[in-house]
Amino acid sequence: MLRLIAAVDNALGVADDKGIPWQGKIPTDAQYFREQTTNGIIVMGFGTYQEFKSPLHDRENFVVSRPDTGELRQGFVGVTDVTSFIQEHEGDLVWVIGGAALFEKTVGSADELYLTQIDRDFHCTKFFPTFSEAFELSSDDGPHAESDITFHFEVWRRKFQSAV
Repeated sequence: MLRLIAAVDNALGVADDKGIPWQGKIPTDAQYFREQTTNGIIVMGFGTYQEFKSPLHDRENFVVSRPDTGELRQGFVGVTDVTSFIQEHEGDLVWVIGGAALFEKTVGSADELYLTQIDRDFHCTKFFPTFSEAFELSSDDGPHAESDITFHFEVWRRKFQSAV
């Protein structure tokens, strides 16, 4: 099962050139992220990898990167072809945790989206791909509020086409 997890503002923004604008302002979202991704395989883009000092949950984390990227820090394993990686792990729970380019590349294969929907526009420059035509809202836990930011925890499941 392939799941994407992200916090998005109401314009589907995930970050700006300085990082995640709401970083540290919504501790409940950070806790939700940790709880959801405790089990399964973690996959991230190179930019997201650079934000982490150590791997999540004391296990190998996979980083989609170019072959010439060089050696990654201990606990991180390089992956050059995310499509093949996902196919090889088809029976496993795989979490894609960002960034925007990796979300764009994997949303077409995703079974579920775990989105923290932030009810504000943070004028981001990096975005989560549009998805509402291929997914349907399965659950909505909220609203919650911290640091004057209102948000919902949403789970979206892929719509399945019936055979005609």
